[in-house]
Amino acid sequence: MPLVRIELSNNGPEALGPAIGDVVYQAMRDTINVPEHDKFQVITRHAAHELVHPASYLGVVYSPGFVLIQVTLNQGRTTEMKKAFYKRVADDLHGQLGIRREDVFINLIEVVKENWSFGNGEMQYA
Repeated sequence: MPLVRIELSNNGPEALGPAIGDVVYQAMRDTINVPEHDKFQVITRHAAHELVHPASYLGVVYSPGFVLIQVTLNQGRTTEMKKAFYKRVADDLHGQLGIRREDVFINLIEVVKENWSFGNGEMQYA
């Protein structure tokens, strides 16, 4: 049910985007109850001028390694589950891929179940 968009600089290795996707998927499985095989992701690499963000915001200072992760998912996760997801993604991206925790920007977009069609022009969740 989640659709994950990962936006990152094209300065890193080509394998970095899919590796980030794997980390995000595992964190979703472990913290916000995403079922197995529910892995829909769009990974986009950008030139420096195409990934716009401030040098800092709310006390967080960003580097050129900034990564934006946006997840569209069904409503219903608790605040505690979301906090656990954010922390897990930042910690695992740092621990496994060397991405600074400060550079991990995550946005969740919650939708109702009837806003999905997984194929055949059908509304599978309604």
